[in-house]
Amino acid sequence: MWLTDMQKIGVALTTFGGLFMFLGVILFFDGALLALGNLLFLSGLFLIIGPQKTFYFFARKQKLRGTVCFLGGILLVFLKWPFFGVVLETFGFFNLFGGSTGDPMHNDANLQYACSDFFPVILTFLRQLPFVGHFLNLPYVRDVRPLSPPSLFYPSPRARPLTPPAGRGPHGGLTDLCSMTSQ
Repeated sequence: MWLTDMQKIGVALTTFGGLFMFLGVILFFDGALLALGNLLFLSGLFLIIGPQKTFYFFARKQKLRGTVCFLGGILLVFLKWPFFGVVLETFGFFNLFGGSTGDPMHNDANLQYACSDFFPVILTFLRQLPFVGHFLNLPYVRDVRPLSPPSLFYPSPRARPLTPPAGRGPHGGLTDLCSMTSQ
């Protein structure tokens, strides 16, 4: 993975931003650390993907809810409401960086976990790092997979599949609810 010098600086800033936000939460929602972490994270993201892609990432119609929540959480942190800001920011983070691009109640193709496409990329990147990668590539750690919706009803390959109650879809009635609302 070849990065330009600006992207390397961006990775460092994003990492320090995550570290400062983590320390801010650990130290009882310290507003100064959280604000510094937010600034470093956003500036690092800006340097990694560039100004135009950053703008288009946050301005996409499908990610509007995540953008508003994420930036609103940052604003709450700056306005000395760190706990509520972090909660709102976390919700926005999962909406922005998660795999769902629409309203899952009206589209069965989007019934997936919020972390379905972003976090596997991060995991692959972490596996290439010197110390963390060694731990993540250990036999038992490497085999851990995130829980996906089909595995909720098929716990193991040898187990008999669990069937949902009569008249309910595989997602606990969401499929039926979606089909009823679309008619």
